[in-house]
Amino acid sequence: MPDDNKIENEIEVAKVQLERVLGFFASVDSKASVALGVNVAMLGLLAANAPSAKLLNPWDLFGIPPVGLIGISLFNLYQCSFPRLEGGKASLVYFREIADRTEAKYIEEFRAESGDQHLKDLLGQVWQNSKILRQKYELLRKSLIFLAWGTVTWTICLAIFAAQNKAAAGLLTVK
Repeated sequence: MPDDNKIENEIEVAKVQLERVLGFFASVDSKASVALGVNVAMLGLLAANAPSAKLLNPWDLFGIPPVGLIGISLFNLYQCSFPRLEGGKASLVYFREIADRTEAKYIEEFRAESGDQHLKDLLGQVWQNSKILRQKYELLRKSLIFLAWGTVTWTICLAIFAAQNKAAAGLLTVK
């Protein structure tokens, strides 16, 4: 049987580690929010400057790549916002598993859990949340890569639209 003081110290370390991992979620979510705003603004400006469907010419096909790249960026942001949350079976720490119990059952099981079991549950949550966080950062990274490529093609497309539409050119230039 492990020493109770040792277990209590390990539980405190595991709690700190879990809080540290959970703290990174705010960082990835705030970056994703900024990327979402940039994507939507770029699409809005592109749509506002796009020629009428009646006036389309071959140059207007340059609008397809930025819309596609920004669309892929948005799709990755969507996935980043809703990561896979499987895991943590029978956990007394993981919110999804807690919510599957009744209040009385959760309290009963939590109070019956030994220090060693609680430590294992906390460490399992550190591991599970680290997996989710890695997935969110990877999706954000992909989104930003597509956004970067979309920005290049978006700039070219806006220049083409501005060259065709003198009223739009006034919106895109500094006077």
